[in-house]
Order: sequence, then structure tokens, then C-alpha cells
Amino acid sequence: MSESPLQDTDDAWKVFDSSIGFTGGVVSIRVDEVAMPGSLVAKRDVLVHPGSAGILVLDDTGQRPKVLTVRQYRHPVQRRLWELPAGLLDENESALAAAKRELEEEAHVQARDWRVLLDAYTSPGISDEAVRIYLARDVRPSDGERRAAVHEEADMELRWVELADLVKGVLGGRLHNPLVVMGALALRAVLDGPGIGSLRPATSPWRDRPA
Repeated sequence: MSESPLQDTDDAWKVFDSSIGFTGGVVSIRVDEVAMPGSLVAKRDVLVHPGSAGILVLDDTGQRPKVLTVRQYRHPVQRRLWELPAGLLDENESALAAAKRELEEEAHVQARDWRVLLDAYTSPGISDEAVRIYLARDVRPSDGERRAAVHEEADMELRWVELADLVKGVLGGRLHNPLVVMGALALRAVLDGPGIGSLRPATSPWRDRPA
């Protein structure tokens, strides 16, 4: 008898008390007192996040698939990381609209073909941040002038990288951004397995988006 496929399930434990310990420009810290097994109660810090969208832009017109990457300074780890174009969700903005906006702002390109590559929590042990990574294909330069970049994005570098080299960088411990890690390995699995046609439509429901 075969087992059913693995699936994450809803299972909200009782919260006796909840308070906001810090509110910043993007995130806040909530402190919950949570009922634990064995009649215990423990405090848990929760980083409350608006959610984000990432874009794996694929050029599959040649023999070797290429992916658009951006290099950006990340102050918390004090390193320049190679990443996928990505950004925060604005209030009441759909994830697909956010992805198209971020791709335009960071790379000044547009894509004609959009699909959902994967959904994930970036760090569920401490944060409710959820990310949806789209696969975007058939890209072309955006119309009009490029938006003036500020802060970290003013020093951003763009580069097309062969997917095989991206996977090697992930497995070799040279690339660390979670969207690159998840996106590159997922795309490799898709191309080696069921194919791009098996991916969900871009407008598929996303129930895990933070409330």
C-alpha cells in the first residue's frame, strides 16, 4: 500500500498572549506565548513580514539554458550576493503584479510567459515570510526610460548565467541567496523531469501568503 504524498498541514497551536515588541519600516517583531505539548507554555518571537515575490528569468532559446541574476549588497550578512530579481509585496498587490514590477525595476525587462515555479517559507522557525518564485520566459527590453535606482540597487550588477553554472555554484557553497538556491535546483529538476508545461499557471492561488 503506497503512502500519500507529503503535504504541509494547518495546525495552529493555542496562543495565550501576543504583543508587538518592535515595529520597523518593513517588518515587526511579535512575541507570542504558545501552548506546547505536555502542558508547557513557551515564548516565541515571530518576525512579521509582508511577503515577497521572486523571478527566475529563463533564456531557453539556446542549447544551454541561461538565468538572469543580480548582484546586490546585503547589509545583515555584509556580503554581495548573487540573487534572482525579487522584492516585497505592496499592500493589496498580487504576487504576479509585484513580480512584474520588480522585474521592470531591477532589470528593465518584461516577460511574455509567466508560471509559478515554487512557493516557500524562507525561515519558518523565526518568520512568517512566504515567497512565490515565478518562472518568466520570452523576455524583451521594457519600453520607456529605466527607473532611477537608489540605495543598494544603485550598485546592482546584472549578469546572464548558464543554469548549469548556477547549480554548480549552489552545490559548491559559493552561492547562498535562498531564492537562487531554491530556484536553480527546482528549475533543474523541472527541466530534467516533467518539463515546464507541468508548472502551475501564474495566477494560481497562493494560500500561504502572509495575511
